[in-house]
Amino acid sequence: MVSLQVTCTMGGRVNWSEEQLQPDDRSIQHTLRQTGRIPRHVAVIMDGNGRWAQQRMRPRIDGHREGMESVRDIVKVSSQLGVRYLTLYAFSIENWKRPATEVGFLMRLLESYLRKEVDELHANGVRIRTIGKTNALPKGVQKVLQDAMERTKENEGLTLTLALSYGARWDILRAVQMIALDVRRGKVSPEDLTEEALSSYLQTSFMDDPDLVIRTSGEYRLSNFLLWEAAYAEIYVTERLWPEFRRQDLYLALYDYARRERRFGMTSQQVNHAADREQEEHLSTLRQILNAFK
Repeated sequence: MVSLQVTCTMGGRVNWSEEQLQPDDRSIQHTLRQTGRIPRHVAVIMDGNGRWAQQRMRPRIDGHREGMESVRDIVKVSSQLGVRYLTLYAFSIENWKRPATEVGFLMRLLESYLRKEVDELHANGVRIRTIGKTNALPKGVQKVLQDAMERTKENEGLTLTLALSYGARWDILRAVQMIALDVRRGKVSPEDLTEEALSSYLQTSFMDDPDLVIRTSGEYRLSNFLLWEAAYAEIYVTERLWPEFRRQDLYLALYDYARRERRFGMTSQQVNHAADREQEEHLSTLRQILNAFK
């Protein structure tokens, strides 16, 4: 497993850009950057907290608590690698159907995470955003979330988006309703409606479409997550449960992504292969390093 040593802090907060990485960890990040194929937007369906706890005969809330450690690690590494957008499917609209005690714990855990982490996130240039029906969240969570977004709104590093009380169908329906109102008011004509126009009404309009969607726990479905935006995304499924997912697992996902050929409807011959030889050399080096962790 890749390990790290922290040697530089800012008032007790870790400066990620100056973090003392182990040599192999540093080599992986350097080689990933050299491929030129770091996705701008990584979206993650964080699944398996309950199963992780069940396998260990522990309460489900322990799985959620351990899952926060994965969040911390993946946010940090994504920022270090230069990922521009990281979107985490933290709580779906359907999750409100879970037992009230579990939902209550999740809300308290979210509030605690934001309170504890906002200083370090802000110090490292992370901008916090949210998508979803956030007015359904407890007032305390709404307040902490709004404060965190306001504090980090001018940051220009990684944009960390938390999908909370979110469902893609809900957002698409909401967008269609808003378009219908604007058509009725004469602000928009039906002839003006395009894919870009519809996208501008979605809550995700501030971000690029995801390049890579990662799903943990081995489930092969999108679960009502970014259905419009992920039309051309590469999808990576791992058997790892979310509380087990750490930076080495993210490296494997990014390596897999870097090997893929994204065509967007074109033929293989139409895709530019000018830099393929150099990229293959970087990928070969990366493969050798990653094999050491299997």
